[in-house]
Amino acid sequence: MTSSSKLQHSNSLPKDREPALRVMPLPADANVHGDVFGGWIMAQVDIAGSIPAAQRAAGRVATVAVNSFLFKQPVFVGDVCSFYAEIVKTGTTSVTVSVEVYAQRRRLDAEIVKVTEATLVYVATDDARRSRPLPAL
Repeated sequence: MTSSSKLQHSNSLPKDREPALRVMPLPADANVHGDVFGGWIMAQVDIAGSIPAAQRAAGRVATVAVNSFLFKQPVFVGDVCSFYAEIVKTGTTSVTVSVEVYAQRRRLDAEIVKVTEATLVYVATDDARRSRPLPAL
């Protein structure tokens, strides 16, 4: 194990934040070897990121960009995945969200591994799905 991968392991999830989403991948979400599909993780990241974006927009949002997406470690069937989402920037109509994903492996051992980092951009939309300004804070 390299020193950089050692840094990705810890004994606990971030204590100062609440996850936007927690989910356990099932066998249908993985290949025959039990490795979870990257597309499944991407979909969950999008859902997690949309939660604070929709709250800030006070309504409907649409994903318009994935600025970065890094798979740091694999996710396995049975891992409990915690998705932490934080707004990092807002524009007139847009909300940029950073999402970090941690996998709790072997639930009895409680090994925690940071598995994914991503940054996504959402745009507030109206009922006709046209962009609209974010409400004032």
